[in-house]
Amino acid sequence: MSRPAQGGASLRAVLALPRARGLFAAGALARLPYGLHPLPLLLALREAGGSYAVAGAAVGAYSLVGAVLGPARARLAERRPAALPWLATGFAALLGTLALLAGLRVGWGAALLAPVAALLSPPVGPLVRVRLGVLARTDAERQAALSLDAVAESTVFALGPAVAGAALTVFSAPVVLGLCAACFALGFLALAAVFRGFPAPHAEGAEASAAAPRVPLRSAAFASVLLAVLAVGAVGGQAELAAVAAWGAGTAGPLLVLLSVGGALGGLGYGRRAWRRPPHRRLAWLVLTGAGSQALTALCFAPAGAAVGFLLLGAAGDCVLITAYLLVEELVPEGARTEGGAWVSTAFNLGVAGGSALGGLLLAAPTGARGVFASGSVLLFVALVPLALTPAVRSVRSVRRRRRRSAEPLRAEV
Repeated sequence: MSRPAQGGASLRAVLALPRARGLFAAGALARLPYGLHPLPLLLALREAGGSYAVAGAAVGAYSLVGAVLGPARARLAERRPAALPWLATGFAALLGTLALLAGLRVGWGAALLAPVAALLSPPVGPLVRVRLGVLARTDAERQAALSLDAVAESTVFALGPAVAGAALTVFSAPVVLGLCAACFALGFLALAAVFRGFPAPHAEGAEASAAAPRVPLRSAAFASVLLAVLAVGAVGGQAELAAVAAWGAGTAGPLLVLLSVGGALGGLGYGRRAWRRPPHRRLAWLVLTGAGSQALTALCFAPAGAAVGFLLLGAAGDCVLITAYLLVEELVPEGARTEGGAWVSTAFNLGVAGGSALGGLLLAAPTGARGVFASGSVLLFVALVPLALTPAVRSVRSVRRRRRRSAEPLRAEV
């Protein structure tokens, strides 16, 4: 049996926390439809309208609305908890209605309903992470819990398309989309049952909650974190596109698997280690690692070199997200942390979308795919600038010291 690396909390210690296992299980079940439904949604809209152009535009609008308004929904769920069941019920109902319209070949109705459904998509990830922050008793446990949650989320989103593809070989796209709606309803019911056993996430900080800014972006330190997350997402989107253009789908597929493997291994190792540097400095080093991975891929422009680069990029990317979620706990006051976590997710998703678009433009340049990888390295170096210019805030460090409830983290065996 292994012990936590250099004083970090073990994964078994995190899972032994009260209600932790139920929270992780319900969170995975509630997230599963988010990984499952994009492919059947696209195909259902295509079957209903007969055009990939219309289906692609509707899915694009759906994704954009969901990403941009994610922080607003998180703010609503945090400040008005009674609205959360209505969001979940409405989202499942609209997704089911969309599946019905697609099955009846009402293409225009399904296409118009897609972005409306995205308006009600509940912020499952931010809500789960806030509850994990409530459960954790030490900084080490909080880091390990967020790392385990990030790995679980990445795994669900990686397996979702494969499961959806298998289901589509048996059922039509509208039927699979309807099953996704039912799966979401079941997942949220399980999540709501777990949430009922939790204290309010900001019950101990009512004064801090009252003083919380309306938008976490007012913090310059938090804005620099979001810029780093945005850059990492953009580089990931560029790298996926450049790999397909450079070496074809047959080689790009295994490289993208290495991206996911690197993320899982990096996240698990990161969560179990006790770090001496504060999270803000660790974030800068992780961004620098991502820049190095892209520089390596550009210099060793071959599948073997790209394999190492993608493995490093996956590890750095997931660790950047974990560190950003840790910084939400430090930089965002209680009462606004669900929204803060949603901003991190939104920054990453917008980065991926923007990076894919930019990568497509750069592929037309004479440097081709190699230039895309090189530009990714430059982009991450640029993201280091606001991190370096944003000084560590002393009040944040004092909050960390007050929040530390025990001097020694748990050392339970894994």
